[in-house]
Amino acid sequence: QVQVVESGGGLVQPGGSLRLSCAASGSIFSLSNMGWYRQAPGKQRELVASITNIGSLDYADSVKGRFTLSRDNVKNTVYLQMNGLKPEDTAVYYCNARSATVRPWNYWGQGTQVTVST
Repeated sequence: QVQVVESGGGLVQPGGSLRLSCAASGSIFSLSNMGWYRQAPGKQRELVASITNIGSLDYADSVKGRFTLSRDNVKNTVYLQMNGLKPEDTAVYYCNARSATVRPWNYWGQGTQVTVST
């Protein structure tokens, strides 16, 4: 049973920081491209940041310079460090594990709420 489990969401004031974690089953993690997506109320889900299985990074323009994505292939975990948070970052954040091989898979976590507010 493959699992993708997020943690680390919460309520933070504007300008504050949070770190989200996403742990995926060891059987797939090293062969997966990992991504963080977010969905705000009434909006479509959007890609926030992604990292390939070999460490190539990509960020949405709206978070460049504020968010940092990293992966630990020993702990089978990716981390999204979010600094300088803004109210518009408020959303449910979802972790995604997608195959980087010819064998397809695409798994989502349950989501974690991030609220940026005074």
